[in-house]
Amino acid sequence: MDWIKRNLYFLVGSFVALVLMGLAGWYLYSKGQENAETLGKLEEQYDKLKRLNEQRPHPGSDKVDNIKAAKEQQAELQACLQKARAHFQPCPRIPATESTNVTSQEFSSALSRTIDGLQRAATKANVTLPGRESGSSAAYSFSFAAQRHRLAYAAGSPDLLAVQLGEVKAICEVLFQANINSLESLRRERISEDDYKGPQTDYLPEHSETNELAVLTPYEVVFHCFSSELAGVLAGFASSPYSLQVKTINVEPAPAVVAPATPAAPVMYTMPAVVPTPAASPTPAAPPPSMAAEAPPSMSFEERYGRAGRSLGPAPAPAPMQPRYVPPMPVAAAPVSRGPTPALDERQLKVTLMLEVVKLLAPK
Repeated sequence: MDWIKRNLYFLVGSFVALVLMGLAGWYLYSKGQENAETLGKLEEQYDKLKRLNEQRPHPGSDKVDNIKAAKEQQAELQACLQKARAHFQPCPRIPATESTNVTSQEFSSALSRTIDGLQRAATKANVTLPGRESGSSAAYSFSFAAQRHRLAYAAGSPDLLAVQLGEVKAICEVLFQANINSLESLRRERISEDDYKGPQTDYLPEHSETNELAVLTPYEVVFHCFSSELAGVLAGFASSPYSLQVKTINVEPAPAVVAPATPAAPVMYTMPAVVPTPAASPTPAAPPPSMAAEAPPSMSFEERYGRAGRSLGPAPAPAPMQPRYVPPMPVAAAPVSRGPTPALDERQLKVTLMLEVVKLLAPK
């Protein structure tokens, strides 16, 4: 105790120094960890800088700022996208109501009017619809057979069906304006529970796809036409303001239509000619010399020999005439003139088009 009393200040100073040394060691340890983390980040940034310096194009220097140029080009790209939106207008819905909620009654009435209008447009353009050959073309519903005669639809489906009806009308208008010969089928995707009750020939197995910019809705049309009408169809889709994109096209010769049999050219025959064969006439026999000698000279020729030699006995009957058959000679009918021979006899084509209706998403 006497030593502690004599060295109290030394003992207190030593204790304080020991505490300070402990705190300094802890501080150095913690800062060492931070230093290691900072060094790791610095090396990462250095590697990134080295990688950027080795890239082509170079990010830039004090004279050329490629980063700024990249930002300017990105702004130009955004402006180009906004300008391109004018060419991707959505097809008008049918019915085009102010509210987005379309009722079943509104859609049923609009569907009847639209189908009737499309059938009249097809008649005006001389386009044959499915069933017209049998006199029942009015039954064709342009893929809406499941909804045509209904007054109530599945919940939430009238809004989606209104969009599809507008797209189908836009597609048919392009086909009718190109004056195709006949429409064989038009198919769309199923979007309603009612679609599963309709004919299977009205629907596609594919469904709409959504990417970062738009929704792609598939359609398929099969029609018959010639090459000039096909060119008009493709030009119509290319110039349409409703972004109707042709995805695939398949062209093949249309099935041959059986034409009524043309009667063969008649072959004329001449009537059988019968040429009679002349029979040899009998030569009158000469009178016996004794009779000519015994006849007095004053007798006439008829008294002496008789008329036509009948005094010598009955004359033999003439032989019957035997007809000779001459075979008829065929006479070919005059050839029918069909005008000049065409240099190119084009056949009708069967065209299958897969379309996509591009509907842009709202810009972010």
